[in-house]
Amino acid sequence: MLAVGQRILGRIEDALATLDRLEAFHPRYPRLFQERGHCHVARRTAAPAIEAFERAVHLNPALPASWSTLQALYRMAGRHADSDNAADNVARLKNMPPDLVTAYSMYADGELVQSEQLVRRLLMTRPNDVEGIRLLAKIGIDQGVLDDAQVLLEAVLAMAPDHHAARYEYAVALLEQHQHMRAQEELSRILAVDPGNRLCRTTLATAWLGLGEVDRAIAVYRQLLAEAPRDPELHLALGHALKTRGSQREAIANYRAAASLRPRFGEAYWSLANLKTYEFGDDELGRMRAAEAEPMTQPVDRYHLCFALGKALEDRGEFADSFACYARGNALKKLECRYRPESVEREATLQAAVCTREFFAARRGFGCKSRAPIFIVGLPRSGSTLLEQILASHSLVEGTTELEEVTRLVGKLQGRQVDAAGANPRYPGILRELSAEQLERCGEEYLAGSRPYRGGKPRFIDKMPNNFRHIGLIHLMLPNAKIIDARREPMACCFSNFKQLFAAGQQFTYAIEDIARYYRSYVGLMAHWENALPGAVLRVQHEDVVGNLEVQVRRILDFCELEFEPRCLEFHATERRVHTASSEQVRRPINRQGVDQWRHFEPWLGPLKSALGLDAQAIA
Repeated sequence: MLAVGQRILGRIEDALATLDRLEAFHPRYPRLFQERGHCHVARRTAAPAIEAFERAVHLNPALPASWSTLQALYRMAGRHADSDNAADNVARLKNMPPDLVTAYSMYADGELVQSEQLVRRLLMTRPNDVEGIRLLAKIGIDQGVLDDAQVLLEAVLAMAPDHHAARYEYAVALLEQHQHMRAQEELSRILAVDPGNRLCRTTLATAWLGLGEVDRAIAVYRQLLAEAPRDPELHLALGHALKTRGSQREAIANYRAAASLRPRFGEAYWSLANLKTYEFGDDELGRMRAAEAEPMTQPVDRYHLCFALGKALEDRGEFADSFACYARGNALKKLECRYRPESVEREATLQAAVCTREFFAARRGFGCKSRAPIFIVGLPRSGSTLLEQILASHSLVEGTTELEEVTRLVGKLQGRQVDAAGANPRYPGILRELSAEQLERCGEEYLAGSRPYRGGKPRFIDKMPNNFRHIGLIHLMLPNAKIIDARREPMACCFSNFKQLFAAGQQFTYAIEDIARYYRSYVGLMAHWENALPGAVLRVQHEDVVGNLEVQVRRILDFCELEFEPRCLEFHATERRVHTASSEQVRRPINRQGVDQWRHFEPWLGPLKSALGLDAQAIA
């Protein structure tokens, strides 16, 4: 309001300075960009005005003043198609109920609960309101209720198949559920009509990256950067793609560019640290410390900076300060997590109760008979990427990624019949009800869902670590699949997780107590699988792999019924895409560097030892 007053008084420079201050605190507040657009209109500078209004309607599509002004500005610039689109949005907003416009604005300002309450009341009287249903879906996506959002958007597209914004959001919902192929198809439909759509092109590159089409993704990111060379988000995305391909030098250059263009861009600094091989200079360390201490730094940037500082200081041997940074970053990240250890522990108890040795014996011969999948399970940071790289170096085996197919099948089996406390889930109890034919279909559905991520080799790896919770289902639907448990010494594994900021998921890693409880639950459940399915799971201890590589490689290949190939010992020379945090480490020969790193932090890890048990070694 101060900026509005300054503009009305003709003090345009003061108004713009006020808006700069506001942006430092609230960088995603739509009306600040709308007001900035008005300021540039007052200065008669059309290009920055258009840019500001476009940013405003991107953040909040329910701003009539922004669309109306864009309509005029586009027409003056000769952009007639864009002007017509803006006019359509003006008309759309005029036809929307005022409460729905208000609900959209609430949503854009981050008031999700109030927005949802308002739109649900409206839908009681207007159940087929396309924009109301769409807004409810958008709220669902933001809250992680992705299956509901997908259903809602499918309803919108059935009523309005040419609604490109809804189709884009549908693609995003699919992408969030790792349905990369379907997301690509939806985005391609939009781009066939609107080939210059930057948002769709950017998201399509993300879909291609998920499908392993890394070079295609890189090409798109480079085209987009040629059009907007000062976009830090694009530099970051390109850096991630280059890292996945193994082009470390170019990835570093793009991460540095992102940090330079946005000085408090925490994710850019963390991306450098997460290479695990990058060494920060004194100047970079100083900038990171200043940005982390800056009161205007946003929480998401602050915790990224904390984890980056923790790694930088650890590399310098400043372990006390490093641990303080890791602890601060975890505490900040924990605030936005909804993890509850009780649900994981309850599921493990139910798995053990349902999936007994007698239960499996009664179902011998059930499921799909394919021998193609090799599952690597365990905890993150347990050496699983190393095992994947070793196996993917074999001529008959290909690495894919951490596939979501088992999780998606579990979701289908679980359905929506869960009480408010989650105490009476259908899964895993529903496994008792599945026939041989149903389990065979589950196996075939898994293979079909994984196919877009595979090439032509007869065997493939699924490295989703959390699949250890679903070994019962895996064995029932794919009884000939091989399952490897990647195990690591408990203190090393748990502390390595505490140091890691994950791109998504793994919410148990942001508190010492949660990590210890998850590790104990994992070890207990794996002991159950060993008893219920003797010989079905091969445990591979990371320290043994480091200590005697050839012995363990031969053991793994024998278990997978693969002939020994010397190239598996030269795994670091295998060129392939690697998506996990260990991508650079597995491109180097094996070494003991990380085996005992946790001991540098032993003075501060008493609570972890206690939470794991007095004799932590016994847990392994």
